[in-house]
Amino acid sequence: MSTDNPEFAPEERRKSAASRDPASPRDSAASAGIRRRLLDEAARTLVEEGPAALSARRLVKAVGASTMAVYTHFGSMPGLVREVMREGFGRFQARVEGVQPAVGLDADPVRELAELCCVYQEFARTEPEVYAVLFGGSALAGFELTDEDRNLGVRLLWFPRDAILRCIAAGRFRADVDADLAVRQLFAQMHGLAQLTRAGYIMGGYEPGDVLEGMLRDFAVAAGDAPDRAARSVRSGLS
Repeated sequence: MSTDNPEFAPEERRKSAASRDPASPRDSAASAGIRRRLLDEAARTLVEEGPAALSARRLVKAVGASTMAVYTHFGSMPGLVREVMREGFGRFQARVEGVQPAVGLDADPVRELAELCCVYQEFARTEPEVYAVLFGGSALAGFELTDEDRNLGVRLLWFPRDAILRCIAAGRFRADVDADLAVRQLFAQMHGLAQLTRAGYIMGGYEPGDVLEGMLRDFAVAAGDAPDRAARSVRSGLS
């Protein structure tokens, strides 16, 4: 039967593929290894050298693969950047999940909220280029955030939102505080501080930590907490 007829071509290709030997475990492991090295090298390049240094040719040279490896594993350079971004969200979420939820009679949910915000700033400071990709501050290799990508970032807001809800339940914040709105306001403040810190605009005798402490104390007081109590909890969460 001729394979020139497109109606039969898919079946013929399936038969041809079935006649070949399946990939060996060694081949599969090697392929996975190349994929992992490409991701690690892309993340390293972003962190250490910035987005201008990121290119398919440079990446494959560093890991000892052909340029085709980028397209085989990720479809395109934007596809590779998207995977780097998603792994970055994973690392960010792992840090956030390391903060112990404030539950129990003696728990301090305002302290928990401060800890979460401290984690946010630490991630932005230690992985600035990855952070910039995550939150749309860096366009590279034709990559653009999709709504699906942004939903990964929004998912990180669940943790401080839940902390705000615990603040309300504990009587630290007013009962009429809209936790969903409040966490978005807090997110905007955290992102603004991260961006200004990276650009070197926190000057005049104050450090980013001073600004963060004052910001969180005022946020808690505006939500209904007592000023002295808010100050103690925030200071404890940032220490």
